Amino acid sequence: MTKRLFAIAREELRLWLRSRLALCTLLVFWLLVTSTGVATALRMKGEHRERAEQQALAEEYFLSQPDRHPHRMVHYGHYVFRVPPPLAMVDPGVDSVTGQSMFLEGHRQNTAMFADARASVELGGFEVLTAALVYQLFLPLLLIAIGHGLIIREREENTLAPLLAQGVTGVELYTAKWIALAGVALALLVPLAVMCAAAIGQGAAPLASAGVIGLYALYALVWCSLILLVSTRIRSRSLAVGVLTLFWLVAALIVPRIAVESSSAAIPTLSKLETDLSMQAELRDVGDGHNAGSPAFRQLQAKLLAQYDVERVEDLPINFRGVVFEMAEADLTEVVNRYAERRMAREAGGARAAASFGWLSPFVAVSAGSRALTGTDLATHHRFLREAEALRIDFVQTLNRAHAAQVAHGDDINRSVDFASEQRTRISARNWNALDGFSFQPTAAGERLARAGTPMAMLFAWVLMLTAAGIRAARKMRP
Repeated sequence: MTKRLFAIAREELRLWLRSRLALCTLLVFWLLVTSTGVATALRMKGEHRERAEQQALAEEYFLSQPDRHPHRMVHYGHYVFRVPPPLAMVDPGVDSVTGQSMFLEGHRQNTAMFADARASVELGGFEVLTAALVYQLFLPLLLIAIGHGLIIREREENTLAPLLAQGVTGVELYTAKWIALAGVALALLVPLAVMCAAAIGQGAAPLASAGVIGLYALYALVWCSLILLVSTRIRSRSLAVGVLTLFWLVAALIVPRIAVESSSAAIPTLSKLETDLSMQAELRDVGDGHNAGSPAFRQLQAKLLAQYDVERVEDLPINFRGVVFEMAEADLTEVVNRYAERRMAREAGGARAAASFGWLSPFVAVSAGSRALTGTDLATHHRFLREAEALRIDFVQTLNRAHAAQVAHGDDINRSVDFASEQRTRISARNWNALDGFSFQPTAAGERLARAGTPMAMLFAWVLMLTAAGIRAARKMRP
């Protein structure tokens, strides 16, 4: 039986190799994947280098500042950049729409900026056509073109009846054709495997790279099973092509759009204006750290006076204004982080709701899994925002503590009217070393695989369901 299966599969492959149309189609697909993959890889490599250089320059400029008042450095701020991971050459994910840098400063939490809005010049307007998108959109069409007539051709050429008469069962014929089509589909993944190997050479985790190949292999097998099912049940080539093309249109274009619209409607997010207005109402209760005499800090003042057993803030051994800045920054950060986490939770919920449509469309499932495995998904962007905020609050509060400990209160009050006082409020530039270097690293491979677990399970379920339906149809196969 095994010899018979592989003999039929081998003959099918020979037929495709003799067909110039099939061979040319395969070569064109490989060329398309390779060209888009190379273009994307070069772009990602250039952006990685550029952002790393900008990160180094930002840190150099910050650390090279002369002696200053510490609060001047709080407002001087600092830039951080999110560099793309090595596997972004396969799927850049959300990189081009979420922004890749942030300006960190005191008293506020900025959003990511500088999303990639450049014109597409590398491929004459096809820069957004990444290797991932080629596989997700065009691999099914190629498989449909090659495999839609696998069983139908046997009926058209009147070879199905002799095969069945010779003892070849419908299930054996189905399995042999499935092996042949799956072999072609896996051969089409060779350029993807080369890209993943190149990514490993640039530091990508082998486990995550293997996961990417496995994900797209599952996606290809979904289409192989669907094509064989349709070819088994339908006797007309034109009708089979029409049914498969309609499924592709629904799965690749219509369902993803419905997924986005449905998730947005199910989990609405407040506009930036609404969020800012709501947040500002809470921030007014926090108090402005620039106004140490604000009623919001009277309790702090009374506590410090009692702690140090003095009657005036001028007699405190620490600068009351620096302490106020530290307290106000901590309270402000608690408020803005709460709103930021609430916004990110809504965004993550919307992404999960959209990804759940993978049960209805393999395209949605493979897209979500691809972004997760390459480390270019929304969760990775959220981690960048959190790590950037942790760096911001750390260096701002360190400078606020230096303000309280190293700047005399009297000089601090008079520095705008007395030159000598202003000079004494400048602390040593050695304090700027409080800024830690920022290097955003890809998410651990295990965590990425865990996030891609549900999309991969969806694809596996698609393969099982369609294969089972195909085998059932093959058992009833008649000439």
